[in-house]
Amino acid sequence: MEILWFLIALCMLAAVIGPFVLRRRGGIRQVAPGSPDAADPDTYGFVRQEELDIRLPGPDQDLLDVLDVVQRSQDWRAASQLLAGTPKEGEVRWQRVQAFAGAASLELAQQPGVGGSWLRKWRADAPKDAGGAAVHAEFLVQQAWRSSTAGTDDFRIILEEARTVCGEAALLAPGDPVPYLVELAVARGLGYSHEEFDRLWAKVIDRAPAHMGAHIAALHYWCEKWHGSREEADRFATTAAARAPQGSLLAALPLFAVYEHLPEVNLVQGFYRSAVVTKAVEGALFAVHAARADDPMLAHVRHLLVLFLVRMERWSEAMNQLVHIDGHVGALPWTQSPDPAAEYTVYRALAVAGYEANGGSPATLPR
Repeated sequence: MEILWFLIALCMLAAVIGPFVLRRRGGIRQVAPGSPDAADPDTYGFVRQEELDIRLPGPDQDLLDVLDVVQRSQDWRAASQLLAGTPKEGEVRWQRVQAFAGAASLELAQQPGVGGSWLRKWRADAPKDAGGAAVHAEFLVQQAWRSSTAGTDDFRIILEEARTVCGEAALLAPGDPVPYLVELAVARGLGYSHEEFDRLWAKVIDRAPAHMGAHIAALHYWCEKWHGSREEADRFATTAAARAPQGSLLAALPLFAVYEHLPEVNLVQGFYRSAVVTKAVEGALFAVHAARADDPMLAHVRHLLVLFLVRMERWSEAMNQLVHIDGHVGALPWTQSPDPAAEYTVYRALAVAGYEANGGSPATLPR
């Protein structure tokens, strides 16, 4: 019996890694590291793994400059000023709130009891600061998911506190969707009923009907692993995509729904060429081509496309996405890994290898 289970496990492992190790004619041929035939991402000007920024999905120099000042000086005022000058209804404010909260949470993890003291001082010195309240609420959400297990008493206690702070932040900034976006994660963790979640979602879309970050957060709630089903998640995503205004990245939302329901072990070789996956990828590519070049959610979609395009062996298209996002890896799917930079680097290397195995080179890659 032990031998039978070993053989089954071996077959499953081969099914998962086989497509990347052994390719049909014209595909990838595995070579030893350092071999003259090994594809070298450095020749494309890609950033070295140890220099990849895991904090953000794409560049935001103003945020990075302020983060540096805040963490070096432990003075919260620069963060407050940046958020005060960031439009409420846009995607950037949400990303910056997440980044400040994440920085404080990481500091606390690295220096228990001491790290992130600038956020505590921010809330104590300026309790009526809407930005500080929003960052505090998101910090609590990230702490709940990072430091405790979903469903435990500690987890619920932290999220209950986050819900209270979300309410405070909403009162301090009428019209700002961010406090309600933070509460979407609270709703998922505390298990809001569908009716409660719908009421919360109505408050979000009343303030920011085409907010891509909000839709991704809501999609998590409707997924099979949380409080919905595959069908409900697909319906939510396709409805949002169908109603998306011209140039909106919401047309890419079905790809996020597909990602959320990927099988943990895929034994079907043609899964990534199936009609469902292909349609979602084409929708995302269309959204990327139609979007504004400065859309702050564009990098999120490109990162997810890299994973799918590599698994579909569409090497050239994967490379076209990589040249736009390389340097930053703070986005799905990489952030699901304990080492986002390493995970991203594996896919980047596969894309380069596949591209070169099919005649590509740095000279033929459009920038």
